[in-house]
Amino acid sequence: MSAPTVLQTLRRLDSGPRGLTEAQAEERVARLGENTGPARHDASWPRLLLRSLRDPFTAVLGCLGLVSAVVFAWSTASVILLLVVVSCVLRASGEHRADRSAAALRELVAATATVLRRADEEAAPTTRELPVAELVPGDVIRLGPGDLVPADVRLLRASGLTVHQAALTGESAPVVKSADDLPRAVGDGGPQAEPGAGEFDRPQLCFQGSSVTSGSATAVVTATGAHTRFAAAHERRARRPEASAFDRSVHGISWILIRFMLLTPPLVLMANATLRDRGLETLPFAVAVAVGLTPEMLPVLVTLCLARGASLLARTHGVIVKRLPALHDVGAVDVLCLDKTGTLTQDRPVTDRALGPDGREDPEVLHWAAVNAWWTLQLADLPEPDALDEAILDAVDEDALMAYDGVATVPFAPDRRFAVAVVRTPGRLGTHTLVVKGDVEAVLERCALPDDDRERLRTLAARQADGGVRVLAVATAERPSRTRDYRPADARGLTFRGLITLRDALAPTAAEALKVLTDRGVTVKILTGDHPGTAVRVCADLGIPVGADGVLTAEAVDRLSDTELADAVGRTTVFARCAPAHKARITEALRTAGHIVGFLGDGVNDLPALRTADVGIAPRNAADVAREAADVVLAEKDLTAIAHAVAAGRHAGGNIATYLRVTLSSNVGNVLAMLSAGLLTPFLPMLPAQVLLQNLCFDAAQLTFAHDRPDPAALRRPTVLDPRDLLRFITRFGVLNAVADLATFGVLTLVVHGPGPGDDEAVFHTGWFTENLITQALVMVLLRAGRGTAENHRPTPVVWAALILAVIGLALPLSPLGSLLGLIALPTVYYVLLTAVLALYAAALLMARKRAAARLAC
Repeated sequence: MSAPTVLQTLRRLDSGPRGLTEAQAEERVARLGENTGPARHDASWPRLLLRSLRDPFTAVLGCLGLVSAVVFAWSTASVILLLVVVSCVLRASGEHRADRSAAALRELVAATATVLRRADEEAAPTTRELPVAELVPGDVIRLGPGDLVPADVRLLRASGLTVHQAALTGESAPVVKSADDLPRAVGDGGPQAEPGAGEFDRPQLCFQGSSVTSGSATAVVTATGAHTRFAAAHERRARRPEASAFDRSVHGISWILIRFMLLTPPLVLMANATLRDRGLETLPFAVAVAVGLTPEMLPVLVTLCLARGASLLARTHGVIVKRLPALHDVGAVDVLCLDKTGTLTQDRPVTDRALGPDGREDPEVLHWAAVNAWWTLQLADLPEPDALDEAILDAVDEDALMAYDGVATVPFAPDRRFAVAVVRTPGRLGTHTLVVKGDVEAVLERCALPDDDRERLRTLAARQADGGVRVLAVATAERPSRTRDYRPADARGLTFRGLITLRDALAPTAAEALKVLTDRGVTVKILTGDHPGTAVRVCADLGIPVGADGVLTAEAVDRLSDTELADAVGRTTVFARCAPAHKARITEALRTAGHIVGFLGDGVNDLPALRTADVGIAPRNAADVAREAADVVLAEKDLTAIAHAVAAGRHAGGNIATYLRVTLSSNVGNVLAMLSAGLLTPFLPMLPAQVLLQNLCFDAAQLTFAHDRPDPAALRRPTVLDPRDLLRFITRFGVLNAVADLATFGVLTLVVHGPGPGDDEAVFHTGWFTENLITQALVMVLLRAGRGTAENHRPTPVVWAALILAVIGLALPLSPLGSLLGLIALPTVYYVLLTAVLALYAAALLMARKRAAARLAC
């Protein structure tokens, strides 16, 4: 859909070229409000702290802490309460920091604007400098170099206007703007604009948040305040985001544990009351069992793993993780969405080919194009060098251009779409050579060519443009030397020399980074506002497979329902001509299809997609609000940095997953064994204090998982905490652990009825206490996902912690502290039989782990 004409716009706004009257402006300010940015509504830190208590796992820990206090288990209650407070403070602090992002809005809005106003209908308009807040739709304003665009406007007149709108689109190059309704063409630096290319690409429109690079313009204000595109993008960003992939996983796991923990104490109480005639005296034991099922150290270990990975990323690669759970989500990403500019390609073009009129390579064409570029840059008063001219000059030896003597230049302008350089050619006294370079159609119209040749050259240029390159035409003409100025009309009767094609320069690290991401199971999707051919060309240069069905334009996306789009995104690599709404919708469709999505963006137009994605990523030089809205900030817009972030996320996520697998499988096995022992023995299988001490030792040892080194194979796939997979794992290995405990009960029965100290209850408590700590040590070593010690010939922190845990299990009953806890020395025969049980248990663990790894590989 094309932009409304000037007349249509003025009629809709009830305005005219002379601007509004003061009365009209006052009425509109009263009706529509001032032209100010969105107000900040930051939640207070105490409110964020209270909100963090809604986390189900935190709530369960708090309930267990209260129950522990009720039964006077003060040590347990104190530890649990401390963990709850630390977890809530960390979460509230992170959210409070993110809420400050709205402050960046004020830095991108101009303070005053030059406005045409009239005292009344009959008065002549006068130019006034007014505060931006007083602008209303229908106001006519003037823009000059360096001005910030104070509202959304439609150009009425423009002269050499270029606008820097990186704050909106992320594109670093200034954009040519014009008041007419001519579409952007090849010679303007890109393929022909198509419907659906997005409002930011329309040359007649400028938006709040952009700035004037060069030229001047008169424009009518079309939207102010909350109705601007800038404010609309911020409002989409400000909406409360959905739960992240990490939060959803933790919530799923938490509810599984909640069910177990709510079920365990009643089962223990009922079983002991029914079968053993023990009532409320078993309540401390029941609470201890429930606490034993809880991974109390989960908040602390998660924070340690994520904080350590985030610190390492910031220190070594300049990657800032603003929200700690986002590091895990980066590791879980299996689809990365990005624009090609600045990521796969650099923000500059390079010369591709020089083709003669016959379509064959012709270096003479590049030579004449360089002559035009050199003298245009030397003689024209340009605000900044043209990127296309610099690309052409980089491809030639500039010494060859020194032989020419520049006479005059007619620089490029949007309305004529070509540039002319006039030079004196060596050995051609009395003759000037006009070298013309620009849009193919504009140059062909000025060449002396038969209609058939002109049509053939148009087809040649179109075929090159469809291949994803920019195309410029080059022509020359000989004229008698003269002293008067040259004008655009002098460019006629030209001799067509050929075509110059330019492509985006590939980022030097893109190919290697893409290979690393692919090896790690991350699929790259390109969401660009550019021509589909340009994006496909970049994919071909980098070896990214596209396929026959791998391209969708914005128009095609609009025709698909949400269900159809969710099905199509998996087969599509390139999404072209995307507006901000398209990027957000495609990102949402990928999530609906079951993917964990990362989105790399750097402009205000990327805000909806940044917030829709599971992980929003922005470079440090992005628009302020985009950078503040992102979860991860890169030092540079470089895929290598993302690859490092993915590795760090999988490192941290792998250690968290290992902790959950180890602690939950061991805890489930212990709970099953405790329930069984409570029914089989005439006394409590273990004293509450012994259960809590065992849990404390095991939890402290598992903190070393934050420093574990994962196996390289664990980095080759996304780390997702799937509650169902975790439940299957802990059930399988928990039952195996319970079997080992039941075997230990058999050994203890032999010991109790054989030669021994005679204290059946103390023997049972001590034997099971020792076996529990040793089996937990075995689980830590054999179920961890880290590297083996043979790889570096030294134990890891996890191995050292497991050894200390086993030593505690063996030595504590022999120490004075052991007697205070009700533990005693055991006969030698117990250790012989226990060794046999542990050997069989270790073999079963290794076999089960091997089978689980084989299923995962399939």
